[in-house]
Amino acid sequence: MNLPIHREGYPFIAIFAAVNLLAFLLAAWLGWLLIPVTLWCIAFFRDPERKTPQGEDLIICPADGRLLPIVDAVPPAELGLGDAPRPRLSIFMNVFNVHVNRNPVSGQVVTLAYRPGKFFNASFDKASIHNERMSIRLRPEGMTDEASDLAVVQIAGLVARRIVCDLAQGEGVRRGARFGIIRFGSRVDVYLPPGTEILVQPGLKTVAGETVLARFI
Repeated sequence: MNLPIHREGYPFIAIFAAVNLLAFLLAAWLGWLLIPVTLWCIAFFRDPERKTPQGEDLIICPADGRLLPIVDAVPPAELGLGDAPRPRLSIFMNVFNVHVNRNPVSGQVVTLAYRPGKFFNASFDKASIHNERMSIRLRPEGMTDEASDLAVVQIAGLVARRIVCDLAQGEGVRRGARFGIIRFGSRVDVYLPPGTEILVQPGLKTVAGETVLARFI
């Protein structure tokens, strides 16, 4: 079976495999005991292909996981999107979800801003405010009005200790394309601009690059 792996995973998989091999050399029972952990590490960094829905007005989910309650919240101040609350859709990723993140829209990266922080459980609402995060401001393709910009925020979780974002300020992006990964349990927030219709309900199991979150109206 061909299981695509994200490049961030290879060093960790090598370490887990080496420890597992050493365990077998020390005691066979210990090696067998650690095999599920090694297999979990491989599965954590899996990077399957996705088929992104067509439609210029669609906003696609950036992460696999579970959609938390939808609230109105002020986007991260470092993005310069103002202090007016916007609909915030938060996707919680547990340690068994695919953790590769994908662009919700095609367009341009307006702003990138990293902020260190705490590591509360990513399912808690306070994680959006206090946890380590990488905030991304995107301008959808074909739109020149700043009011149409949306925000995507990668948030570290309780056991996450590294946010990887491959984007650069001013870069053009394609909807559904990979842009980063968060290691070991985390959350991604999407702040929608005015003039969007939300198409999902809390509790939904989402698929990065495939689940349609909202559309421009």
